[in-house]
Amino acid sequence: MTKQIAFIGLGNMGGPMAVNLAKAGYTVRGFDLAPAALKYATDNGVTVAASAAAAAQDADVVITMLPAGRHVLAVYQGEGGLLAAARPNALFLDCSTISVEDARTAHELIEEAGHHGLDAPVSGGVVGAEAGTLTFMVGGNEGDFANAEPVLKAMGKRTVHCGGPGAGQAAKACNNMILGVSMIAVSEAFVLGERLGLSNQALFDVAANATGQCWALTTNCPVPGPVPASPANRDYQPGFASALMAKDLGLAAHAMESTGVDARFGAMAEEIYRRFAEGEGGQQDFSAIINEIRANSKTKEMA
Repeated sequence: MTKQIAFIGLGNMGGPMAVNLAKAGYTVRGFDLAPAALKYATDNGVTVAASAAAAAQDADVVITMLPAGRHVLAVYQGEGGLLAAARPNALFLDCSTISVEDARTAHELIEEAGHHGLDAPVSGGVVGAEAGTLTFMVGGNEGDFANAEPVLKAMGKRTVHCGGPGAGQAAKACNNMILGVSMIAVSEAFVLGERLGLSNQALFDVAANATGQCWALTTNCPVPGPVPASPANRDYQPGFASALMAKDLGLAAHAMESTGVDARFGAMAEEIYRRFAEGEGGQQDFSAIINEIRANSKTKEMA
């Protein structure tokens, strides 16, 4: 078993992931800028370091879960960076959601410093992070992937080797484009059903067992009632915040532009969530987009 794991970024996702590693028997040393995140980690078996570099000192595995590519690249580099602090031949796992280009740049920096690296973004949200049921989409060398699997499996139930450097981030961008488009479609269907006199439960009972079935409907249902665990039953407290969905769709939109793909639904979803996230919706679960659809729908008398 790996003796020492450094975990940088102990927020809503990273904190539970680090705790699950500690529960699995790993020695985990973490760092975050937020005092509340540090307290949660300390209370649940993670040793807190004074800095990111201190957490990575002599670490066999260094995991990052940070907001954006610029944060990952910044914390890697320089005399006080993670690449200099970790022991030789350390394995770097970046679980952040960043662009494919930034992921490939990170791989280059890791290799130049004499280490091994994987991009390993996740799917499953805060609930999955807490339950240890995340899915990891991994890009990098097959040998590094094999070495990382025991660590990843302590935090998730499924790991998929998607290809070379950046392939994990490519899979994440595609997956979340599907998710964003699906949630908008499901929400539009519920609003339409309401206007046509259908109860939300009736529509759910049909669509959940018919060709409209999808994760956005059966797990993260945007209306309260049919799925008790969905954020709609908690006044749309995230889960997966709309601001994060807007960010991920922005990465997908950048990838569409760079590859010339005519992904019109993906582009529309990016615009819809970007506008929604600019206001109070940014702090709500991404399923709260249904309220925006309701607000923008015209009131008409049925004939």
